[in-house]
Amino acid sequence: MQAELAQALAGLTTGIYVLTVAEGGDHHGMSSSWVTQVSGVPPLFSAAVDNQHFSRAMVTRTGQFGLNIVGSRGKALEDYFYSPRARRADNLTELEYELSPGLGVPWLKLAMVSIEARVAYTFVAGDHTIFVGEPAGVRINANDRPLTSLDLEYVYLGGKEVIARDRSGW
Repeated sequence: MQAELAQALAGLTTGIYVLTVAEGGDHHGMSSSWVTQVSGVPPLFSAAVDNQHFSRAMVTRTGQFGLNIVGSRGKALEDYFYSPRARRADNLTELEYELSPGLGVPWLKLAMVSIEARVAYTFVAGDHTIFVGEPAGVRINANDRPLTSLDLEYVYLGGKEVIARDRSGW
């Protein structure tokens, strides 16, 4: 049953995003695939962050975050944030970014779209915290196609669990 459930959950396609935070002089980012719009009026979206992740505490303290939508030409972002090189504090030093004009959260230059958001609601759901963000500003950087989980050779299922895909999609 466990293998079948993992395969079933891997079938839930997601976009590929990088959630960014800034606190004082520290700038941090993390790959975030569990993101979705949750309201039209007002416009709200949610992002799930592992309760043990460095970024969770920063978002909780600051009440804001950036969401960078990764396009097909920006796959290097997903490759970087999936790698061991990104598993450290202040991990944006290897990337080009600027701080957003309103809230001062990192907007990645390789992202096709960047959003700065204030946390409107917070919910703990199992081993993740769901932050519901209200957009405060947007930058459209490139006309591109969003990268999705179908474009990757793996799917994140939570914690350290990752399922590899073969050429058939599984």
